[in-house]
Amino acid sequence: MANRSYLYSADSMPDEAEVPKPIRCISQHNWDIPLAHKLMAGRGTTIVPSMIWNPPIGIAADYADGAALLRDLLRTVGKGLEDDAEFAECVARTTAHLEKQQAKYFILETGEIVSMSGDDPAASVRSLVAEDIPDAVAKAEAAIAGRNDDWLASVRADWQSHFASFYSEALYFSFPA
Repeated sequence: MANRSYLYSADSMPDEAEVPKPIRCISQHNWDIPLAHKLMAGRGTTIVPSMIWNPPIGIAADYADGAALLRDLLRTVGKGLEDDAEFAECVARTTAHLEKQQAKYFILETGEIVSMSGDDPAASVRSLVAEDIPDAVAKAEAAIAGRNDDWLASVRADWQSHFASFYSEALYFSFPA
């Protein structure tokens, strides 16, 4: 079994008392938290109780702004991959799914990923929110503005690992309606 990061959407954030309803499945990614998940969780980012695990290791963020950031970066990456039908299909599939599953918040569940290191999962999530996610957002914003060509070239060269996650209405951890 692969360890995965999971991305969901909901109209409210999880809290100590309850899990939001409904929870819509967005994406899961094996063995890593991909750039796409970091960007979608990159606006209005806050730590919330996990909907899957006990420690407070969930991450919630603004859906509309995170989705817009990802779409802007995908357009920018695509300008250098104009003849890549596989990338175009990935973008079309991703954006259609994001429109279908739209809500007020993204909820990123990273418990399986942060537990792989053996470090404290809560501390790892705090670091992710304070350092990794803002760093990814800053690099993406700079690339979109035309000021980060080296980073953009590296993303284009390995776009599958950044953007080709499994997008579906049912993930390994799904929630009843």
